[in-house]
Amino acid sequence: AAVIVSLILLGRYFEAKAKGRTSQAIQHLVGMQPKTARIQRNGQIVEVAVAEVVSGTIVEIRPGERVPVDGEVVEGHSYIDESMITGEPVPVEKIIGQQVVGGTVNQNGTLNIRTTAVGSSSVLSQIIRMVEQAQGSKLPIQGLVDKVTMWFVPAVMLIAAITFLVWFIWGPEPALTFGLV
Repeated sequence: AAVIVSLILLGRYFEAKAKGRTSQAIQHLVGMQPKTARIQRNGQIVEVAVAEVVSGTIVEIRPGERVPVDGEVVEGHSYIDESMITGEPVPVEKIIGQQVVGGTVNQNGTLNIRTTAVGSSSVLSQIIRMVEQAQGSKLPIQGLVDKVTMWFVPAVMLIAAITFLVWFIWGPEPALTFGLV
């Protein structure tokens, strides 16, 4: 009985630890989103909060900066580090007409992009949402395991207690030793 309970508790510990790591990963993804963007407004470059950027706005991205929003390159040439999205360590060349994803890093050239997605419709926000949904959902088999565990563990504990009492009351001497073993 003690082994079964220990295994169940160990499983729950590993599950909680995995959920904690997932939460940290989500926080890391959220932290990758820039807070401001430089946009073209009335022929001038103005720095605004990313929340103020709307679809169709032209955004300037300088070398070394994170791309603040999803968009299409309309001017410039650069390499973008997309490893946080694709896992590919080699930066990807971006030229006019190609898409860039918010949260990725501009490597060496200045780009102007036309915003295609902001906020909850951006690729990074969709990834965060999918990770949160996966973290909160249970597999169908997990529900069955939980139901079995709910009855199995108390049943095993009850059988162990009855076995102890039988050996303790009617067992040969030393009864306590036989009851505990």
